[in-house]
Amino acid sequence: MEGKPHERLLLWERATALVVRAYRVSATFPKSELFGLRLQLRRATVSVPSDITEGLTRTTIPENFRFLNIARASLSEIDTQIEISVLLQYLGPDEFQKLQSPLSEVEKLLSGPMRKLRSTNP
Repeated sequence: MEGKPHERLLLWERATALVVRAYRVSATFPKSELFGLRLQLRRATVSVPSDITEGLTRTTIPENFRFLNIARASLSEIDTQIEISVLLQYLGPDEFQKLQSPLSEVEKLLSGPMRKLRSTNP
């Protein structure tokens, strides 16, 4: 049985791996953050592969681009949440790298399809 089209994309695979890392790293946040920063970080990371998938299933280029742009905005949100987590000392250097490295990779991978869509629809 063949997988779904988005499951064959390296971008989607890496975005999903980022979600798993965010869940694991944020599990160490204090209980007081159960419905705060921890939840916000998790929701933002889940939205990235979700928006990528939704964008790929849309039928027009503007819709495709719109959802990929939403995914890119979520990556910026995640970056800010990681920085705040470091400032609050919820994340040490190792945990920071466990999130920052894959975040940067997903950002780079996402720029390719966005550039292609932008050039297709000037």
